[in-house]
Amino acid sequence: NFTAVFAKLSSILTLTGFNYKEWKSKVKIVLGCMDLDLALRMEQPTSPTDTSTAEYKAVHENWERSNRISLMIILDTIPETFRGNEKISDLKQFLAEMDLRFASSVICSKFNP
Repeated sequence: NFTAVFAKLSSILTLTGFNYKEWKSKVKIVLGCMDLDLALRMEQPTSPTDTSTAEYKAVHENWERSNRISLMIILDTIPETFRGNEKISDLKQFLAEMDLRFASSVICSKFNP
């Protein structure tokens, strides 16, 4: 249902830097509710080969879809200045880099409620 998807997506605030903790929490909730959090829950599987099972190929395809769509959703809520110069291709790695980048704003918000 398009309306439900739009409502979930619009609940994610635009990242300002000062709201990183809340932004990340909302992102994770929305991705989970949309069943797009596979790329957060597991490491990227290796590319399937000719001998890979259909089940493994499906897991890989689902992970790729989760990663791709999750990144599109996240990048839509982040100003370009926070994205960096590198090509972003891995959701978990990108969020880990964002954690490092905004660690100081999270610490500051704990001491300045």
